[in-house]
Amino acid sequence: MSSDTRLAFAHPEARAEASAPADPRDRISLRDHVVATEIGAFQAERGQTQRIRFNIVLEIRPHPAPLHDDVDRILSYDRITEAIAAELAQGRVNLLETLAEGVAERILREPQAMRVFVRIEKLDRGPGALGVEIARTRAAQPLRGVDARGEEADLHPLVVYLDNDSIDAPDLPERLDRLEEQGLPVVLCVGPPRAEMVRVGARAVQRRIDLLAIEQNAWRLAARDRRCLVVASRTEIDFALRRGQMIVWAPSKLVLDSADSPQDGARDGVALALWLAEQLAAARLVLPGGVRVPPGSRVLTEVSGL
Repeated sequence: MSSDTRLAFAHPEARAEASAPADPRDRISLRDHVVATEIGAFQAERGQTQRIRFNIVLEIRPHPAPLHDDVDRILSYDRITEAIAAELAQGRVNLLETLAEGVAERILREPQAMRVFVRIEKLDRGPGALGVEIARTRAAQPLRGVDARGEEADLHPLVVYLDNDSIDAPDLPERLDRLEEQGLPVVLCVGPPRAEMVRVGARAVQRRIDLLAIEQNAWRLAARDRRCLVVASRTEIDFALRRGQMIVWAPSKLVLDSADSPQDGARDGVALALWLAEQLAAARLVLPGGVRVPPGSRVLTEVSGL
């Protein structure tokens, strides 16, 4: 059996570990939690209960330190079982997929929750277990705003990575025109400048230097077109996206404030652009021609000549 197949049938704990970033988050899990409920789309499943089994793994932000052995400082396992009970109490559903989505959404409301794997299986529909598994992230919750028709809707921006050749291109304004014509809010991301960057021995200090170098390039891009507004915080980003403003991302604040950001990719502008695209539930990540598509992207990626 291939490693991919083994992983497909493994416990969600193994799935979480296999897809963890370089700095894995803390995880809590619920294993083999069995509940009897009425569920199912077939007539034979109506009017009777059947056993369903939950296996859930929740990735969380690091706990505040020190813990002082205080239960109020952690995210309790009870919050997972309470989410299951609350979703089942909403009434009968036909699909395990519907139930899984509801449970995941409730769990991700917890302030510490970052990503959740939910596996639900029916135990009484045959000789084996029949089920579904989903993975959902806190970042996948789209921003709400007003669309081009003036109606309330989810906003899925276009995240665009511009390399140095793109920034320096004589036809940059025309390229930005074409991006605007797609009718989506545009977020521009850049990498480090061409110049050799300062190198120091301290990893944390080097990370800040690399991020600041990228921000210098962001300001250089903004100087080339007056439409480009440099923003740093999530509040600034959300405000600008709701107004349809074309923005350039200065990454230091979000990257350093987040436990979920790439730890070793501060000088990799494409990796940072992908991370931001996932945070913003972007419609697409657009890369210039010749740029390698990052592996494992959960966002549709388009390689274009811009």
